[in-house]
Amino acid sequence: MDLKLDDDQEIFPDLTTGEIGIQSAPVVAKDTVIIGAAFREGMTPKSMRNNKGYVRGFDARTGRRLWIFHTIPKKGELGHDTWEKGSAEYTGNTGVWTQITVDEQLGLVYLPVESPTSDFYGGHRPGNNLFGESLVCVDLKTGERKWHFQLVHHPLWDMDISSAPILADITVDGKPVKAVAQPSKQGFLYVFDRVTGKPIWPIPERPVEVGNVPSEWYSPTQPFPAKPSAYSRNGVSIDDLIDFTPALRERAKAIASKYHLGPVYTPPVVSRSDGPLGTLTLGTASGGTNWPGGSYDPEMHIVYAYACNACLEPIGLVPAPKEISDINYIAGTAGKEVEIMRGPGENAGADSPKPPKKRTGSGYVSMNIDGLPLVKPPYGTISAINLDKGEIVWQIAHGETPDVVRNHEALKGLNIPRTGQQTYNVGTLVTKTLVIAGEGQITTTADHPRGAMLRAYDKATGKEVGAVYMPAQQSGSPMTYMVNGKQYIVVAVSGGPYSGEYIAYTLPSPGE
Repeated sequence: MDLKLDDDQEIFPDLTTGEIGIQSAPVVAKDTVIIGAAFREGMTPKSMRNNKGYVRGFDARTGRRLWIFHTIPKKGELGHDTWEKGSAEYTGNTGVWTQITVDEQLGLVYLPVESPTSDFYGGHRPGNNLFGESLVCVDLKTGERKWHFQLVHHPLWDMDISSAPILADITVDGKPVKAVAQPSKQGFLYVFDRVTGKPIWPIPERPVEVGNVPSEWYSPTQPFPAKPSAYSRNGVSIDDLIDFTPALRERAKAIASKYHLGPVYTPPVVSRSDGPLGTLTLGTASGGTNWPGGSYDPEMHIVYAYACNACLEPIGLVPAPKEISDINYIAGTAGKEVEIMRGPGENAGADSPKPPKKRTGSGYVSMNIDGLPLVKPPYGTISAINLDKGEIVWQIAHGETPDVVRNHEALKGLNIPRTGQQTYNVGTLVTKTLVIAGEGQITTTADHPRGAMLRAYDKATGKEVGAVYMPAQQSGSPMTYMVNGKQYIVVAVSGGPYSGEYIAYTLPSPGE
């Protein structure tokens, strides 16, 4: 099957060099194969024009296309008017690169849609830009839209929906509800009736800061879930900065003073060498819950989600050199010479679930102090969120304190609780009694050699009840299976000499 054919669009710039890829496994449901689309990272795209990430359903037996959903609406379709000045004709991306979820019983497909071209500048696509960064429900047989909810209007922060929607049968105010819950990079868990699309709890529109980037278009409001409360940091204030000692806080404040700070949805700014260099953000490109998503306990009606609580992203915009892009502004940092910020996909082909890489240069300011993270712990968390009540039941720091913190000269004599780890690739597994997750960084302690730990927590309380050593960090989500009455946990690890290795562990049987 050629992803560039039978796709309702003329491939840009041509069939040979035009880009459409696939990041996650196709979904097969009731003889229908559902395929999304993936693209390079959109921080410094070559053009405001790109191919569109339409989603298609195919007959599993014949390969015949059954339906297509236009994630950027065509003329006459719902949402086309949210792409002003004809921008729906040339804007691209807006694919579904992460995993798609299907409710076979209801015959419904849930599409977590990513950002349009480009990630941090939308001046060439004025309007709210449906269905960018939207959860869209379509019919399994026909692809017809049943409902949608746009999580972010006119996306400017790379808050693309990066993980699979979670199906949950819950009880709200004594009534059974078939729900769908969507974790997010911004640390909000959006919960809907999965049949009607009605939010389980209100998601009101609230005013947000409107920026001043030339020729940019801004949405004056964004939707904020009333419940559950945010389960990870999604903005930056002085209070978020490192506070192990007063001296470290002052140094952090000096660094932060070079940036524009604010709550979630604080817009990017044009980078200037005399300041601000950019907008300092949390809960954007690699923050919150990324592609591993969350896990769900159908007995307790609780979602368990890891979140990066310290993935700082400085977002500055610089005028695009003509030899790099035809977009007005791309991600970069101003200085004696402009330094361009590139995502990994721009060097590696297809969209990649990795945090951005930044070139250091004259305009670059390090996001650490003598190796210490600029923000205070916890750096990574696991949260248990009750979907019947819309409440966080417990939250813990996940991951051993990094070596640089535990062994730092400036912190000698201080009693620092476990900080958790800053990473983006940790997924959780829930069993009858446990929540299991591995660490995303390598550490060395008196208790174990250089490596990482696979940790088990009591799912009701979050108390750690056990841990085993892994020679490399977890690089995905654990899975479990049973053979002859014995349960196994399989974890993918990678890093250093361990490239793509699976390790299987067994849980003790009763009485062992």
